[in-house]
Amino acid sequence: MRNRRLLWFIIILALVSFYVSLPGKIPVKFSFRNFKIDEEIKRPSLDWSLGQFSLKRDLEIKKGIDLAGGTHLVFQADMKDVEAENRQAAIEAAQDNIEKRVNLFGVTEPVIQTSKVGDDYRLIVELAGIEDIQTAVDLIGQTAQLDFRELEAGATEAATFLDFKPTGLTGRDLSKSEVKFDQNTGQPTVGLIFSQEGGEKFSEITGRNIGKPVAIFLDELPVTAPTVQEKITTGEAIISGQFTVEEAKQLSIQLNAGALPVPIRLIEQRNIGATLGADSVQKSVYAGLIGLLMVIVFMALYYGKLGLLADLALIVYGLVTMMLYKLIPVTLTLPGVAGFILSVGMAVDANILIFERMKEELRDGKSRAVAMELGFGRAWDSIRDANVATLITCFILFNPFNWSFLNSSGMVRGFALTLGLGVILSLFTGIVVTRTLLRVFSKAEVKK
Repeated sequence: MRNRRLLWFIIILALVSFYVSLPGKIPVKFSFRNFKIDEEIKRPSLDWSLGQFSLKRDLEIKKGIDLAGGTHLVFQADMKDVEAENRQAAIEAAQDNIEKRVNLFGVTEPVIQTSKVGDDYRLIVELAGIEDIQTAVDLIGQTAQLDFRELEAGATEAATFLDFKPTGLTGRDLSKSEVKFDQNTGQPTVGLIFSQEGGEKFSEITGRNIGKPVAIFLDELPVTAPTVQEKITTGEAIISGQFTVEEAKQLSIQLNAGALPVPIRLIEQRNIGATLGADSVQKSVYAGLIGLLMVIVFMALYYGKLGLLADLALIVYGLVTMMLYKLIPVTLTLPGVAGFILSVGMAVDANILIFERMKEELRDGKSRAVAMELGFGRAWDSIRDANVATLITCFILFNPFNWSFLNSSGMVRGFALTLGLGVILSLFTGIVVTRTLLRVFSKAEVKK
């Protein structure tokens, strides 16, 4: 009974994966004499929400810069006016601000990284599928503009951010922002440290706005609007609220984008045409299909009916992988495609180990049912060790914690992500899917 429930789960998973894996638009063309069909079936996008949780996906494969075309930009940050101990915070703030600008520009899945070469701080920006490159470059190269605003006279409680007017207090008057913790509650807060002139301006602003909000804008967009509790004359202020540590850190980074303005200049630009990407995708797809076909034929010829069941599991593997690429979503680059193709071959490794162990048990005189269970159990150690070793390698290549002594290339990370995801899914299909199919359907004779 349990095996049949698992079988139904696998069938439903395969059908859902097949549906998600379909292209967004499927042309339907048919003509016979005077009867003609020339339509296009559109698969709806995913828009699902449950309470505060929502999941929206257009269910299209996201292509990296080398496949979709675009531009690779390297900016150098001018740190001469930033103190040494504040430079890392300044470059992180610049990175966060650029990411917001790029998103407003309408570019999906941008890659924005920081790099330090000697004493030079650099920002690496990769924009895939972008056409108006010069406008994007000009937008990214602007220095962040931070300013404090107060409500206009006569504004009501229903006032919006359009009802705030500049106070003359700007990012030049803010020395630094940092995350602090309330000594009484332990809750994270955001501290503001002003220059002497900025402290005097802030004292006047808070004095006339007690009980009212003072909004902070970055590049004409509102960041926060805390309510003034009292006049602040010390040149230092605290923004408190129900912040998590991550939210407080994010707000501090945004404020530092204006408090520690870093001019950047473009030092390298490489444009990649989409035609090169299309050619690469086409050749990669051909290579993947040929490799998949060879694996399927080998398994069917060498292991007979057992191999055909393993081939079914491999097809399920491919469908589930494609579904996850669209749902996560994974931005596919050419190295990422290579990682997927490599994982296809690795997906049958577990099956080969299991089948060979089964053959050994049959040669020892075990029944087919016992040999199958022992084959799975005794092959597990080898399967586990091999896949854990590969996952460790993927972890090092992906470098999720951005350790400076490891790789930080987006292309290498794409390879590590698709390969690691493939290894995890191959464990599922090899152990769960193949085992269930064998238990339910297999009456095959295994060669001794």
